Order: sequence, then structure tokens, then C-alpha cells
Amino acid sequence: MLVHIVDDNDTNLMLFEQIVRRVDSEVSIACYPDPLAALVDCARQMADLVLVDYMMPGIDGHEYVRRMRAIPGARDVPIVMITAAADRFVRQTALELGVTDFLTKPVDPSEMRVRVTNLLALRRSHLRLRDQNRWLAEEVRNATRAMLDREEELIVRLAKAAEFRDPETGSHILRMAHYSRLIACGLGLADDLCELIFKAAPMHDVGKLGTPDHILLKPGRLDDNETEVMRHHPIIGHAILSGSSSHLIQLGAEIAITHHEKFDGTGYPYGIAGETIPISGRIVAVADVFDALTSRRPYKKAWEMERAKAFLIENSGHHFDPHCVEAFLAAWNEVLDIQTRFADPVELTSVAG
Repeated sequence: MLVHIVDDNDTNLMLFEQIVRRVDSEVSIACYPDPLAALVDCARQMADLVLVDYMMPGIDGHEYVRRMRAIPGARDVPIVMITAAADRFVRQTALELGVTDFLTKPVDPSEMRVRVTNLLALRRSHLRLRDQNRWLAEEVRNATRAMLDREEELIVRLAKAAEFRDPETGSHILRMAHYSRLIACGLGLADDLCELIFKAAPMHDVGKLGTPDHILLKPGRLDDNETEVMRHHPIIGHAILSGSSSHLIQLGAEIAITHHEKFDGTGYPYGIAGETIPISGRIVAVADVFDALTSRRPYKKAWEMERAKAFLIENSGHHFDPHCVEAFLAAWNEVLDIQTRFADPVELTSVAG
């Protein structure tokens, strides 16, 4: 603990130092006949208790307290003003400036020892509480980080589970997630929402876990009945993910049930249109379709990038939100980079710009 004693009278400094020393021999004490020097040192290393005289040349006790309280970290340091003044205004002003307590001259050594003892104990308690609060805050941050890590792991595992039942590759999930973040950022969405969309997008087809294999893995065109069953996967995905308290999984549920809706209202499962479709669903619709078109599948060849680009433009305002298409195409160089960085091995020679 560090105690500052500020008084222009050398005799008072010696007396007060002796009294404080008797309270705790391990306390560090710094004596200042010059209040400005005390303020400079306080800015370098904050004191734990300050005893300051009121009547001093240059700056008085009021001005000293005002300046000290303005130093970062000084707000909670106990300050005792030592004064012979009985003027009520002097004491009222001192309290308003942040003085903790008073000692009246001539100082009673016993009274000073008690006040110093109590205020140092208060300061120690405050510092312990501050350290505990910092520890608790760090523990909360660590627990929150661990919880978010578990959520993200759950999402990855769900996406992988869906991937094992679907001919789409893991690279598709990576690419469309990156495309989704690219669009979200291009739309000017908040950074934290862009990141949430990036992390939630891989859950878009988790409902395919409930689609029968003979439909999901059928190499040819689906008949009407099979198509109807397949179109039920957004509802299944939403049922799997809904009800969570996690914002990330809530967003995944929203994406799962809306990414097959179309801007003109001709999509499924509910046929909602325009901005009635959540922005996350409108974003993932563009990312998912674009990557599906430009990816090779057992039943089709990958489209060239320019052909897929033309498809987005042609269907802007019909299948897709025009603003999402615009944001996607405005970042075309980044799109090409994502396509290359996360290409399936068999696609490396088939990507065309």
C-alpha cells in the first residue's frame, strides 16, 4: 500500500509520517511539500491513501483534490483533508470535489491512526473486490467463449451429418458460407451479424437428415411426389434447430426454413415474398444456388462462372433479392478467390472465370 502525505509544512510531514508508520510498518509513504510534485507522482503510480493539507501555497487542498480526481484510476482512492478551517463552505466544497474524510488541526494522533487504519482497510477491500470482479469477468468471458465454441462445433457436426447423406461436398458448405458472409458485408450489415450468418449458413440443409435415402440420393429427376417430400426438408431443419436460446442456432433455424423461398413468392415451403423473407434466407438463397450451379455433381457438370453469373442477373427480382445479387456481383473478385481456395479437388480444372 502507498500513502501520499501532502503538506507544505515540514514539521507536519514528519509528524504525520510517524503516525502512519505506526499503523503499518509495511506501508510505503511518500511525503510532498510541493502538491504539484505529488500530482505528477500520483499520475505515475496511484496512491492508495492521500492525506492533504487544505491551506497550501500555489494550489490549495480543493484544487489538489480536483486535479487528482481527474487522474485515471484516482476515483476510488480515499482522500483525507487536514484543515484548521471550521468554515462549512470549505468542507462542503471538499466533499463535492471527492474528499473522503477530514482531520482537524491540531491533529489528534490517535484519531489519525484510527482513520488511516480504517481507510487503508477499506482500500484493501476495494482492491480485492476489484480483482475478484476482474477474475469473474474473465471467467465469464472464458465460459462464454467455451459455450460459443461448443455451439460452433455442434453446427459443424450437424452440417457434416447432413453432408454424409447428401452428394454435396464439404467444400460446398465452406464456399456457400463464405459467399453468404460476402453478401452480408456487401449489404452493409453489422459485423457481428455478418459473422453469425457465416457461421449459421452451413446449417441450411440440415433438414435433409430427415429425407429418405431413395429420394435424397436418387441420381435422376424426382417425380412430383418425391419433389414434394424433398421440399419438406426446410421444415424438418427448422424443427431440428428451433427452440434454442442460442442466437447462432436461432439464425440457423431461420436460414433452414427460408433459404428456398423466392423473392417473387414462388418458392417453398410457405411461398413468402420480398422483404417478408428474412435477410439471412435471401442471402443464403443466392450463395447456395450459385455454388450448386458452379459445382460438379454425379448428375451434372459444373457451370462456368460467367454462365452462373448470368443466371443470377436473369433471376434477380424473381428468384433472388436484387440487392443480394448486386452485393454478390460487386465482390466478384472475392467470389473467384473463394471458388479457387475452397475448390473440390476434381473441380480444380473445371473452374472457368
